[in-house]
Amino acid sequence: LFVDSQIVKWNVEAAIKSFKGDKNAKVVLDRIDVHYQPGHGFTSMGETKESDGRYFISDNKFSKDRFLPVGPLHAETAQLIDISGDKMKLVADHSVYSEPHDSIIVRRDIIKTRQIYNLDDYPHAVKDAKESGVFRNGKKVTVKLTSQAPAFSLREFKVKKGDEVTIILTNLDKVEDLTHAMAIPKYDINFIVNPQQTQSVTFVADKPGVYWCYCTNFCHAMH
Repeated sequence: LFVDSQIVKWNVEAAIKSFKGDKNAKVVLDRIDVHYQPGHGFTSMGETKESDGRYFISDNKFSKDRFLPVGPLHAETAQLIDISGDKMKLVADHSVYSEPHDSIIVRRDIIKTRQIYNLDDYPHAVKDAKESGVFRNGKKVTVKLTSQAPAFSLREFKVKKGDEVTIILTNLDKVEDLTHAMAIPKYDINFIVNPQQTQSVTFVADKPGVYWCYCTNFCHAMH
């Protein structure tokens, strides 16, 4: 209920009876206040055939006075509600990016995340720092390098104005959550490379000068 800033639990059978004229039908089973004005809501496993009716997340549209006014667009609120019993209970409450539109709740046991990638899945992987270098084929230049905390395998590389440059970066670290990145200012380049993953980017070096190539993900004390 957007205007009332509430989530309401209904009895559908009773609502049908009420619609047909039964004045004794108890349509509303419970109400719980949210802060404030829910715009979108989602139930646990609700977008699957295994919807379990355990939890509901309320993506609220206006935080009002809940958070510091950090700018014209304020942080909003997502609230997780246990809807499994007779009385609904608020179990989690946290800020979210403004205008939350979509959420999904799934069981933890069905999420199989990959923590470390397989180096052999990438045909262009640079498997050893010794394979690093700058390789030219006319105006096309390939820069191969590795990252391993706290450094890239190449301290610098040089190309010519007008070259089409492809950077291939392999993260040789094997530790979970030890993600590296490659950013080049003024070329709008910034990508991450997870442990044992290879990523690449291609761009035209059309701006003469010296550019920092740096990692935007903190990885080490000497990062």
